[in-house]
Amino acid sequence: MLATELLLTALDRNWDMIDDAMDGMDDAMLARIPASQCNSIAWILWHLNRVMDGFVTTRLRNQPQMWVEGGWAQRFGMAPDPEDRGVGWTAEQVAAWKPPAREVLLGYYQAVRSEARGFLAGLTEQDFEKRVVFPAGAEPRTAASALGQMTWDIVAHGGQIAYLRGFYKGIGWHR
Repeated sequence: MLATELLLTALDRNWDMIDDAMDGMDDAMLARIPASQCNSIAWILWHLNRVMDGFVTTRLRNQPQMWVEGGWAQRFGMAPDPEDRGVGWTAEQVAAWKPPAREVLLGYYQAVRSEARGFLAGLTEQDFEKRVVFPAGAEPRTAASALGQMTWDIVAHGGQIAYLRGFYKGIGWHR
């Protein structure tokens, strides 16, 4: 299961980094936009989870997303649109977005993380060769290729969260 181990190692390290970064951050810090044309930590974490929820739940498991079925959209005060992941949002839309309380934001993060990790841990080598369509409307490709793209995206956003944590609170917080 080398492919599964590699995938989960990358994601686990990223999730650990996000956990460390989130420690001690309050609602105001999470909602802070560092400069115009930038995203807040809350928005980045929401987007990261929307991508993973949509990819794992819809594209790989062919089930309704937790965003809709789990009532997370309602808790965020947003429409239950399974395709709304923040992709293509304007700077004005991002600036106008009101994040939920920290507990709701972290609740969705933990729910997506748990669901994704449980599913991904059970993947076999044959599962990596299955053809999937990701993103919607794209040409089918292997699940391994799509998982590589998803992992890159999730890790990039985890790094953004970690950077902003250091920017706001200083160095020395991560391991």
